Amino acid sequence: MVKGERVQFPSNGHQSQGYLALPAGGSGPGVIVIQEWWGLVDHIREVCDRLAGQGFVALAPDLYHGETTQEPDEAAKLMMELDIERAAKDMSGAVDHLQGHSAVTTSKLGAVGFCMGGGLVLVLAARNGAKIGAAVSFYGVFKGETPDLSGIECPVLGHFGEEDDSAPPEKVHDLEETIRDQAGEECTFHIYPDAGHAFYNDSRPEAHHPDHAETAWERTLEFLRANLENSPA
Repeated sequence: MVKGERVQFPSNGHQSQGYLALPAGGSGPGVIVIQEWWGLVDHIREVCDRLAGQGFVALAPDLYHGETTQEPDEAAKLMMELDIERAAKDMSGAVDHLQGHSAVTTSKLGAVGFCMGGGLVLVLAARNGAKIGAAVSFYGVFKGETPDLSGIECPVLGHFGEEDDSAPPEKVHDLEETIRDQAGEECTFHIYPDAGHAFYNDSRPEAHHPDHAETAWERTLEFLRANLENSPA
């Protein structure tokens, strides 16, 4: 498997860090990967590596600036302490860095987020407009008021578990309608039966659903290729 490396890039008036994985061929479409509430942990780095193995240039910005955890209570604390405006600027810095990277062959980027990042990826798409050509949310909804998503200028794909208490089907449908109403963009959300939260995360065997994870991954790759390959740099 392709292995990436830690990188630094300017963001929000300071230096941010992230994890960058390049494909074996040396270049490809760019994709931003947004972390779960655990931080920039091995699973998120492995997602970047998997994308690079499929020909993408993948960058995951470190929104917690070095902090990670495996404890749910600590993860919830870190997520609650996350300043959304700072996170939005960090994500936009990652977008600008990746767009300017010599290995990226497309003018528009993809964006994929998981859990907390599944909501933030929609914020990223809304804040960066035409820079984003495809956005994918894995089981991400907003706990409070849904932010303004009218700035989204790309199709959106979503993957959700039918048994996910944090993103129940009714909230998923509401979010889908909000994106369509506010942004006027194509939005396709899949709800997977017998799956709960974090069903793609193979580092959590109690949550992982291998069959649905594979289906969601294949749909994501197809979606990214269909929407990014026609935006040459």
